[in-house]
Amino acid sequence: MNCIPLLRSSKSETSNPINPQEQEPQRGRMQEIDLGIHTIRSHGGSVASKHKHDWIILVILVAIEIGLQLISPFYRYVGRDMMTDLKYPFNDNTVPVWSVPIYAVLLPIIIFVCFYMKRTCVYDLHHSILGLLFTVLITGIITDSIKLATGRPRPNFYWRCFPDGKEVYNALGGVICHGKPGEVKEGHKSFPSGHTSWSFAGLGYLSLYLSGKVKAFNREGHVAKLCIVFAPLLAACLVGISRVDDYWHHWQDVFAGALIGLFVAAFCYRQFYPNPYHEEGWGPYAYFRAVQERGQAQNGDALRTMSLQVEPTSLENMESGTSSVRR
Repeated sequence: MNCIPLLRSSKSETSNPINPQEQEPQRGRMQEIDLGIHTIRSHGGSVASKHKHDWIILVILVAIEIGLQLISPFYRYVGRDMMTDLKYPFNDNTVPVWSVPIYAVLLPIIIFVCFYMKRTCVYDLHHSILGLLFTVLITGIITDSIKLATGRPRPNFYWRCFPDGKEVYNALGGVICHGKPGEVKEGHKSFPSGHTSWSFAGLGYLSLYLSGKVKAFNREGHVAKLCIVFAPLLAACLVGISRVDDYWHHWQDVFAGALIGLFVAAFCYRQFYPNPYHEEGWGPYAYFRAVQERGQAQNGDALRTMSLQVEPTSLENMESGTSSVRR
């Protein structure tokens, strides 16, 4: 009974066997080497095309957010007895509205670009920006929807309603405002704080991103890395405190805004990245999938090359029906 001959390995393969235990420590290093092959020019178009539906949804979210700005809030009943807690001064914003997108959106994107210039990973650049934009837009829609539905008056509502200090009430004791319509409208948008929710959304997302990049939770005890992680959160906290100090929000508004921003930031970040304390928390899921697919393709090429290295004598034995293996 003839047996199929075994393919003999080459001398180099037998003399240098592959040890899986020796390859494991080099895994992170090989992944770092592969970073430079995924650039905007080589993979940018395919990555954007793969997520075209996400970008379409993003545009829809922008339209929804703009539409919410045009809707009037619920004008909650405000009576004479309630004015005691609503007579705080009508001050200017310490943190202007126009500055919020700069530090909550533009600043993180600049940091994302800096990491791309260092590691040249288009997956990281694309997914970090896409995740950030989804974070701030979803947060904005949630915040503004609750604002419109709640209609809670701001601490400075009195001076918005009665800018000259002359109080006017109806038969039921409710206020009859004669202030500027725009200021009265904004006076019913206290809960939750939009400044705070946007700040914790954008800067909270940045904090998660940095914690993964600097490997803050790799159990090596580098407390300095935590300072990098906490810096964006501290900035967001100061923005929230300024809203109370300026008498534009109650403390409950700020607390709720912070929870909304952090909650949405964590969810959107995890759509694209592992947990920051994970071994592979420094890169997006898409990058590791690309590396895995590339490794599988290389292994397939290696197997095909080895199959062509069969000795002619073995092929002749196979054709003649004889075997070189002893029974």
